[in-house]
Amino acid sequence: MGLQALSKRELQSDFVDHGSRRRHKSGRQSATAFRRDISRLLAPSRHEFMHQQPLWLAFWGQWFISMAAVLSLLYGLAMVKSDSFDTHYRILSLAVLFCSVPIYSYIHVFESRASYLSILSNLAIAWVVLLSTLFCLAFVTKTGALFSREVIIKWSILGIVVQSLTFLPIHALCHFYHRKKEKIQKTLIIGSGSLGQMLADRLSQQQGETMTGVVHHKDDDSLIAIRPCSAIGGVEDLMDIIRENDIQKVYIALPAEDMGKIDTIYVSLMDVSVDVVWVPDVTSMLLLNHSVSEMGGMPVIHLNESPLTSNPSSALVKYAMDFLLAFLGLIALSPVMISVALAVKFSSPGPVLFKQARHGWNGKVFQLYKFRSMRQHDDNSVTQATRGDSRVTAVGRFIRRTSIDELPQLFNVLKGDMSLVGPRPHAVAHNDYYSGKIRAYMSRHRIKPGITGLAQINGARGETETIDKMENRVRLDLEYINQWSLWRDIKILIKTPFVLLSPDVY
Repeated sequence: MGLQALSKRELQSDFVDHGSRRRHKSGRQSATAFRRDISRLLAPSRHEFMHQQPLWLAFWGQWFISMAAVLSLLYGLAMVKSDSFDTHYRILSLAVLFCSVPIYSYIHVFESRASYLSILSNLAIAWVVLLSTLFCLAFVTKTGALFSREVIIKWSILGIVVQSLTFLPIHALCHFYHRKKEKIQKTLIIGSGSLGQMLADRLSQQQGETMTGVVHHKDDDSLIAIRPCSAIGGVEDLMDIIRENDIQKVYIALPAEDMGKIDTIYVSLMDVSVDVVWVPDVTSMLLLNHSVSEMGGMPVIHLNESPLTSNPSSALVKYAMDFLLAFLGLIALSPVMISVALAVKFSSPGPVLFKQARHGWNGKVFQLYKFRSMRQHDDNSVTQATRGDSRVTAVGRFIRRTSIDELPQLFNVLKGDMSLVGPRPHAVAHNDYYSGKIRAYMSRHRIKPGITGLAQINGARGETETIDKMENRVRLDLEYINQWSLWRDIKILIKTPFVLLSPDVY
């Protein structure tokens, strides 16, 4: 039930941006608009570029102005300090341009519909992330000494100020554009079941549309109330309702068992000048990173996709972040890892590293590395560690309690078998056991496994001695896959250190 509820929540979230699409003309253009409507409904993030080109162009315009202000500030500070703009400052300028695009894009700095305070908040976060990235690059390349500390400190502080000031006129202009562009539309919902209620809830939160009412699709549906709408008739009165209420858009939200009525209703609506939007009833299905595309002129619904294959550019950025942070982490933590390796070696006979076959991305098996925390033993059943487990050594108890035993997985990240953030990989034997007992269990492998993840920061760690505990972990893993973004990975990484000392870890 928990997983089914997740699919419904994910479907509900997809209605959020549905109400802002423009009206389209009939004929061939209407067919294209229909596919775009469905695409926008089910996968707004994947089709943002194609269906909101003005917003994408606004991003580049605002990014250009912002970077021009930042680099002009850097040039001015360098010239005042040394009367020259040396090569290392030019390289820094190129690094700023290269790194700012993915960072500012994923943090959604230039959301033209957002409030000014929200933009400033996102801008501050993006600026801190950008500076942190530049400092890490300077540390790795050992070029930090080339720059004037006075110039860098002033540039870091004043950079956020000049960007904020440039946003003021641009933000006002974008708001003026959208206010002029938006037009209040009178809308109608056909379908008074649970899907109609779900749609009404989401449309009531949108600007630019006014819900006139609901048309029930069955004789006994007149008794069903759809908040905040009122039932204003049945499908037999549809044409009169549209004309009398000056309806501009009609949503068809019929349950799956009434699919046969959709074609009849749609054909009748072709004779009136209204936009027609079909809302598919997929509330009973477990959707995973769902989207809609076009194949040979036909709309194709993708019910289950990996975020790493459906969005290659995002996957590349995720891999680059994983590789860079894992590399820096190995360098910074090398003294700790060497000390732990020696402690494990002298604490009990056996290898320093524990290796175990785990399922990775798309079910591919790989060897996971951990510091050995148990005495060597024969365990063909791959029994999970329990509280007070006699197999755990004294050193092993400490490194398990502090999660230091997981550090060798940074090598798995460098090899490409794992990511810093993702569902935790389970032993192959455990997967074989749970795959027949938990719905969509193996779908958690549609993205790379991680050292930490959404389940871990929400307390779903430690022993899973009951099916309910594992089901809760799977639910969180699937939620992570459905809502994956680079910014969410960053937030999970930030939260992870605060849950390392959880009492559920042993």
